Amino acid sequence: MDMEDQKRQAAKDFAEYWKDKGYEKGESQKFWLSLLRDVYGVSHPERYISFEDQVHLDHTSFIDGMIPSTHVMIEQKGRNKNLKAAIKQSDGLRLSPFEQAKRYITELPVSMHPKYVITCNFQEFLIYDMDNPQSEPEQLLLKNLPKEYYRLNFLVNEKSKILKREEEISVKAGDLVGKMYDALRKQYLDPDSDHAQKSLNILCVRLVFCLYAEDAGVFGSHSQFHDYLETYRTRNLRDALIKLFRILDQKPEDRDPYEAPELLAFPYVNGGLFADENIEIPRMDEEIAELLIKECSEQFDWSEISPTIFGAVFESTLNPDTRRKGGMHYTSIENIHKVIDPLFLDDLKKELEEIKSIQVENTRKKRLVAYQEKLASLKFLDPACGSGNFLTETYLSLRKLENEAVSCYYEGQMVLGDFVDPIKVSISQFYGIEINDFAVTVAKTALWIAESQMIQETQKIVHMDIDFLPLTTNAFIHEGNALRMDWNNVLPHGACTFLIGNPPFRGYGLQSKEQKADILSIYVDENGKPYKTAGKIDYVAGWYFKAAQYMQRNSIRAAFVSTNSITQGEQVAGVWKPIMERFGTHIDFAWRTFVWSSEASEKAAVHCVIIGFSNAVNNNTKVIFDRELKKAVTNISPYLIDAPTVFIENRSNPICPVLPMSTGNRPADGGHLIIEEQDYKTFIQKEPKAVKYIKGLTGSAEYINNKKRYCLWLVNASPSDLRDMPEVMKRIKLCKEDRLHGAIDRQKLANTPTLFREIKNPESYIIIPRVSSENRRYIPIGFLGKDMIPTDSATIVENAGCYEFGVLVSNVHMAWMRAVAGRLKSDYRYSKNIVYNNFPWPTPTSLQKSKIEKTAQAILDARAKHPEDSLADLYDQLTMPPELRKAHQENDKAVMEAYGWNWRGMTESDCVAELMKLYQKLVDAEKKQ
Repeated sequence: MDMEDQKRQAAKDFAEYWKDKGYEKGESQKFWLSLLRDVYGVSHPERYISFEDQVHLDHTSFIDGMIPSTHVMIEQKGRNKNLKAAIKQSDGLRLSPFEQAKRYITELPVSMHPKYVITCNFQEFLIYDMDNPQSEPEQLLLKNLPKEYYRLNFLVNEKSKILKREEEISVKAGDLVGKMYDALRKQYLDPDSDHAQKSLNILCVRLVFCLYAEDAGVFGSHSQFHDYLETYRTRNLRDALIKLFRILDQKPEDRDPYEAPELLAFPYVNGGLFADENIEIPRMDEEIAELLIKECSEQFDWSEISPTIFGAVFESTLNPDTRRKGGMHYTSIENIHKVIDPLFLDDLKKELEEIKSIQVENTRKKRLVAYQEKLASLKFLDPACGSGNFLTETYLSLRKLENEAVSCYYEGQMVLGDFVDPIKVSISQFYGIEINDFAVTVAKTALWIAESQMIQETQKIVHMDIDFLPLTTNAFIHEGNALRMDWNNVLPHGACTFLIGNPPFRGYGLQSKEQKADILSIYVDENGKPYKTAGKIDYVAGWYFKAAQYMQRNSIRAAFVSTNSITQGEQVAGVWKPIMERFGTHIDFAWRTFVWSSEASEKAAVHCVIIGFSNAVNNNTKVIFDRELKKAVTNISPYLIDAPTVFIENRSNPICPVLPMSTGNRPADGGHLIIEEQDYKTFIQKEPKAVKYIKGLTGSAEYINNKKRYCLWLVNASPSDLRDMPEVMKRIKLCKEDRLHGAIDRQKLANTPTLFREIKNPESYIIIPRVSSENRRYIPIGFLGKDMIPTDSATIVENAGCYEFGVLVSNVHMAWMRAVAGRLKSDYRYSKNIVYNNFPWPTPTSLQKSKIEKTAQAILDARAKHPEDSLADLYDQLTMPPELRKAHQENDKAVMEAYGWNWRGMTESDCVAELMKLYQKLVDAEKKQ
């Protein structure tokens, strides 16, 4: 018996023992000690949980139970006590058990505040998430513990935050689907054929729908699917499924009345899920029967699976290579709300609260009816919908608002008289485009499951039954390549209200030929000619362009999740300039870069942004979200900053009259002209004459981390000297061979195997690492001389002085860099053509210039006091020496004064906004010339 089976059996034994016990004072501690020890494996539960901790109100009270390590508070009541009813306290107040617990919390130190509050009456656990204490509690019944024991894992899981029940269920469901998929796949004659693959995917979806339908009561009897399969397991499970699928697709009046009664008892499903009889269903063996009947049906409850992450549940059934090539990602529920909340949901919630506060009943009810009609009129299109998680979560959010409105309208009264369907919001308001046929099926099924769950919630409000089957509504999920389709054929733009989604991520260097062709077919000017930059933009940009086209002349608003690459570096102009100048698109809200992890089992960590945009005139306040900070602004530039809309384009020469910047030397030597630190001593022992031809070698990583590397710098070396150094000659020959086997342009370098591709060796230069950590306020830059050869992982400014150093190392230049530079993941990627050549330099007076030179030298002096420390150490925000920080601050002030700015009240955003204005003036002046 494996660990899970043991835990399941322990939970079964525990539930059986306690099913008719439960005296509050006498048995509470035994109950919790047994639960922790016997079910969750806590070896000494008496050390793990404390009972009767004192809390001082205006009198002394006692907390029934506390688990400090996992931040859980327990309020225990006797068997069959109503956990939501108010109970009179010793001081006369009437409080529910949860209200009692909240009262205790206010008197505890913050460090002891619970993450979870559990109220319990031996037969029922109500679990309150204190991150959202106003939400409804999760309910777990003792009798269901054998199936749902994992829902209380948070009692002993010290590392995890509180896990939502539906997420835990979905994770477990994903494991079961994976096992089911693997077991079924082995039964196919040719499992790799397209037909078998498609059949297997559809079969998995159908089975999960049936498992869900029996647990949710959609089929009628709770174990109807299980009992039906059980009768066939000794005969032919394959025939049983084929017959069942056919019955589920037949109206009762079209069925054979002499069919087996257990089949005729199933309802008509409709909706097309069971319509295709051409799917290949393989033979079933005892392993599959055991898995399907026992593990999937008996031992697991599918009724509260999260339809929003239904796609993630099925991720294991998709080929990982196909998934990566398509760029598909499954967005978390939290991140979906980062899109839909500021786009429309926050406004709808606010509107409902205003209606609920209306005191005049007739007016309030009229407004509630109108509000419900408004919800039902909204139409949503996700043009890259994948398995439907955006559409599903949006549907659930609208239905929750509708249920709240219905509840407010009926005020808890039972609906009497003629039946009137209280539900107006429908999944037929939701449209999607998806290239993967299996994902299309999953998306539709996820929406049906969501619809079923929300119907059950509505039934509780209006106290009447509402039939779910047969399915009468349908989501309009279309199969196809969204970048090659006219979206108007899916949903005419005049009918659409919102565009939402998470289009595929694919950098331009990783795109397939087909994907590159997709982008080039979309990013075209009015004459049908591709824009110059179309070949160097992210695949996700295609959805922005198509959306901007689709939104013309109407009030549609859109929001997409994207990789942050389209808001950084040279891609900004390539992606946004055609959209904004041609269609009048503007950004309404944005989430700046955040690390996004999917709900998928193979979690993909991606650096993302969320951009809300539209074409119509919009006077609403624009909002930038940066981590958890929210800032109202007047304009959001495509760099996602509070600044004018300006495009920083690739420029080969500086826009200001300053020293040029260049890239360091590319060795292009196969490593043969480079001597690593660990090889240096051995090499010069073998070849002492080479010492005069050896120089230090540095790039970004070497310079920042004080790593030693060396190179053979054989510029102007005489042939006789070279022939007299056999170890050097070996390396020269290897370099030549490496170049001869390279690309054509590299082969030409074989004629000069003694030299790097470039041979820049200035007397003095400023070095700027091209890649640096985002955690540093300042990129560590500095001076080097002719004894140190810069590689192409750094940029250099030759013969520069302290003035240039002071401006480049200042926070003004760093703010500009942070706004316009590209990123490597989240690290800064400095470039001469975007960052340096477009930077608007100040025009200082001689006094201001002199001051910058002095503050710049002070930075160098402060560094010199720490000769043993690397720049990585010195520029770590936690370990930066105070004198170095002070020197930088003085230099920042001096540079800002040279621009004529008041540094006291100026934020970094203000600084970038001013720089953008200066840049625009320089561009305008350049055009006039």
